[in-house]
Amino acid sequence: MRFEEVYSIWQAKRLTQEQAAQILGVCARTFRRYIDRYEDEGLTGLLNKRLQEVSHRRAPVDEVLALESLYKDRYDSWNVAHFHERYRSYHAGKRSYTC
Repeated sequence: MRFEEVYSIWQAKRLTQEQAAQILGVCARTFRRYIDRYEDEGLTGLLNKRLQEVSHRRAPVDEVLALESLYKDRYDSWNVAHFHERYRSYHAGKRSYTC
C-alpha cells in the first residue's frame, strides 16, 4: 500500500524519483525497478519471489537427521569445528560447515 501511495504522488510529479526512493528507504535505482515491475505485473510484481522458492543448496531432511544422529551418538562432546573436520574426512561428508 505504501508503494502505491508514493507511486501516485510521483506520477503527479510532486516528488522526484530520489525523494520517492528515500521515503521508501531504497535507492533511486531500486525505485525504478519497482516502477517497472509494478507497471508490468501490478502489486504481485513487488513480492519478493526468493522467499517462495526452496534453496537448491538445501540439505535433504534425511541427511540432516543422519548427521545429527552421528554427532549425538559418537561425537557428543566435540565442538562443531572438530566434528565437521571428522565428518568430512572419516564419514565422506559432502556438506559445508554451515549446512
